[in-house]
Amino acid sequence: MRLTEGLSLIDNNTLIILIQCVIIISVINLKLNDKLNSLNSYPFHMPGHKRNEKFGITGSEIDITEIDGFDNLHAPSGVLLDVENRLTAHYKAQKSFMLVNGSTVGILSAIFAVCDEGDKIIIARNCHKSVFNACMLLGLRVVYIEPEFDSENGFYKSISQSAVDEAVKAHGDARAIVITSPTYEGYISEITAPVPLIIDAAHGAHFGLSDFPEYPKGDIVVSSLHKTLPALTQTAVINVYNKEYISTVKLYLDIFETSSPSYVLMSSVEKCLDYIEHNNADFDNYYGLLKDFYGTAEYKHLKVLKADDLSRIIVSTANTNISGSELADTLRYRFNIEAEASSKNYVTLISTASDDEGAFKELYNALLIIDAKLDDESKAAFKKPPCPDDINIISIDKQSEETEIKNAIGKTANEFVFAYPPDIPLIVPGEVISGEIIQYLKELQDSSVNIVSDSGLFPDKLLTK
Repeated sequence: MRLTEGLSLIDNNTLIILIQCVIIISVINLKLNDKLNSLNSYPFHMPGHKRNEKFGITGSEIDITEIDGFDNLHAPSGVLLDVENRLTAHYKAQKSFMLVNGSTVGILSAIFAVCDEGDKIIIARNCHKSVFNACMLLGLRVVYIEPEFDSENGFYKSISQSAVDEAVKAHGDARAIVITSPTYEGYISEITAPVPLIIDAAHGAHFGLSDFPEYPKGDIVVSSLHKTLPALTQTAVINVYNKEYISTVKLYLDIFETSSPSYVLMSSVEKCLDYIEHNNADFDNYYGLLKDFYGTAEYKHLKVLKADDLSRIIVSTANTNISGSELADTLRYRFNIEAEASSKNYVTLISTASDDEGAFKELYNALLIIDAKLDDESKAAFKKPPCPDDINIISIDKQSEETEIKNAIGKTANEFVFAYPPDIPLIVPGEVISGEIIQYLKELQDSSVNIVSDSGLFPDKLLTK
């Protein structure tokens, strides 16, 4: 019997119900972006722009609140749960949560999920400021481990397993270890630990694709999708590999993450997943372009360093007559190439699958032209920034004293001071300010590195207790 003949035997009311069911099922099966792009109801709800074109707000056409059918990030059961399930599958986690407040909210939630107030924690000295903030909020007793230090260029690299083992042996009551892997400069630490391991892999969301390194292994791993994948700024993911922490991570995400998550951001996460799930060839091609770039990027004076993550291009000026900041300025003003960051002896450039062959050729040619005008120059080795070897409690007193830099040595810091980017603290509240660190900051500042203090008083003053 043909379908039309079958339908003719059904009364009109039943037919209407069947059609309505088909429509409902088709709407339910739509993905987030499909649903956002088919919005047609009048919005007597937030946000205040009401998707009205007259304001000219980019992205406002899909900027909504948690209206019926669009799910709730804090209690997902529909289209947003589908996105999180796809993240879980991609990162092979026990549970993945989509983040719209960057990796920062993931780091805060991870540390709060594992530690109680006053616990002891082991953290790498090159951790992001968010790690230090979590330790401060919980009043944790902090023990530092130091990664290997590149004294020629002035940055931390990988953490050795022996350094971790030694710290755990000395501090058997530590509740967790937090490391950064990959680092801002692209170095990986492959470690194991007998206590919960939290990994800030903010710069490693692309790991596991093509021939890039494997995604980090830890109890909880946090990555910023927006840093290395095609997704909007602030999008990130927290991947929980230890079932024990799923519910507590969710609890603290509900506390720290906004209760008004942006659908513009969440839709970009879904778009990002669509791309990485169906474009393996693009990542293979991208990895091939990177290998070609490293294979040809040999200069007389500049040096292109080869980190564990090839996508992070580090150009060293350590043996030249210019600083990293001067190289970044030349790339910016002469060649219209904007680097990610610069330091005294190197420039950091971030490549992604969005870069094509032309982009790599432009960078190669620009560096070649710059290199031809340089001279060799021997520079003093970097001294490793001082790192306390005792137990530290990070704290900020409500009462501060503004202290001239020249008088700050020997006093206790009452604010963070860091190079931004990458937002890694160089002075931590509660630590005694040493002459070494003041000299270190001065050298960075003289090389036009962007040094930021919480108070904004640096370089003239620091807040002390």
